[in-house]
Amino acid sequence: MGMLAKVRKAVFPAAGLGTRFLPATKAMPKEMLPLVDKPLIQYGVEEAIHSGISNMIIVTGRGKTAIEDHFDVSFELEQLLESRGKKDLLSVVREVSDMIDVSYIRQKEALGLGHAVLRARELVGSEPFAVVLSDDVIDAETPCLRQLLDVHEFFAAPVLAVMEVPKESLSSYGVVDADPISHNGSKDRLYRIRDMVEKPKASEAPSNLAIIGRYVLTHLRLHRPSGTGIGRRNPVDGRAEAALAQSTGLRLSIRRHAV
Repeated sequence: MGMLAKVRKAVFPAAGLGTRFLPATKAMPKEMLPLVDKPLIQYGVEEAIHSGISNMIIVTGRGKTAIEDHFDVSFELEQLLESRGKKDLLSVVREVSDMIDVSYIRQKEALGLGHAVLRARELVGSEPFAVVLSDDVIDAETPCLRQLLDVHEFFAAPVLAVMEVPKESLSSYGVVDADPISHNGSKDRLYRIRDMVEKPKASEAPSNLAIIGRYVLTHLRLHRPSGTGIGRRNPVDGRAEAALAQSTGLRLSIRRHAV
């Protein structure tokens, strides 16, 4: 068995229309909505950095240039701040532009999460990689993504983050059918997935464990379950199906994380 490849890249799907946040997202990408003093996507990027990943791939679409501008150098702003002696703000601005190595790729149509991630397959190549959905902001002493990477490195398997949700909310998520397994002395933090169901009725949900926006996947491939064209013209929307399409079968371990 060869050495496990290090996860060096994180994919940020950011081409969605943000309809859940209307009217705020009519003219602003949802990823740029502020939470205190930072846009949502910056929290996700900082989590990836603190987890040991510095190469970011952001999948954008029309009307998303604000994301690129945010992580780019702003010469005019820096010159203005420097001329006014605002060194603290200048440091903050430069820190953002110097934060990451970033590549951008366009998703021309909003065809769902699976399609968005597949748009990055040429940049990801055959390496394992992370996926971060920046509208899920997760506060944890050890970054959620770092926890997933630790499990991935131990089991050499894809890993998803999940959280417990109320029964009445299950129809808004991908829900897993999974068995708890022992890891690091705990029996209720890690699960092995048997199956996933996208947005089930509460009465048909296999558990109360819902997939949230952190993944570590071992490779990226084009897969068409049940004749569906993932990554082509037929939209396949949903986190569970996206993960299934890009994993090695169903050998998925899950890190349960309290949000």
